[in-house]
Amino acid sequence: MRRTILYGLLGGVLIALLKLIEYKHFVHAYPGEVYGGLVAVVFAALGIHLGLRWRRAHQVVVVKEVPVEVPAPASAAAVSEPFAADLAQLDRLGITQREFEILGLIAEGLSNREIGERAFIAENTVKTHSSRLFDKLGVSRRVQAVQRARQLRLLP
Repeated sequence: MRRTILYGLLGGVLIALLKLIEYKHFVHAYPGEVYGGLVAVVFAALGIHLGLRWRRAHQVVVVKEVPVEVPAPASAAAVSEPFAADLAQLDRLGITQREFEILGLIAEGLSNREIGERAFIAENTVKTHSSRLFDKLGVSRRVQAVQRARQLRLLP
């Protein structure tokens, strides 16, 4: 509302200014320059207005991840036995040693290419082992396979 009033007043001032400088004589003598100047003034004012509006500070949220050490429960600290995979589960599910190795590399977060380089096999072979492993675990994604393997005590 205020802008409309401001623009109306500005327009009125411009018209009055043109009347003061002998509108008819000046406009008839230099019509292109007058209208070009008016258009330039309008666009300059609009550009300044939009520039100031878009330049206003926007609120920026910065998220910083901070590692926090969580102490292990006392019962887990007392148990010093290393993790051992449940070999009976491996046999029951029919998971081969190579598939189990691929599962461990998937749990480390490696890509198929990185798994292939580490296991000295082709990337397509990694895909084949992974798909067979997923079928045997009854999952469809890598994260699900790792979660299921942890539930079955195949991975720590």
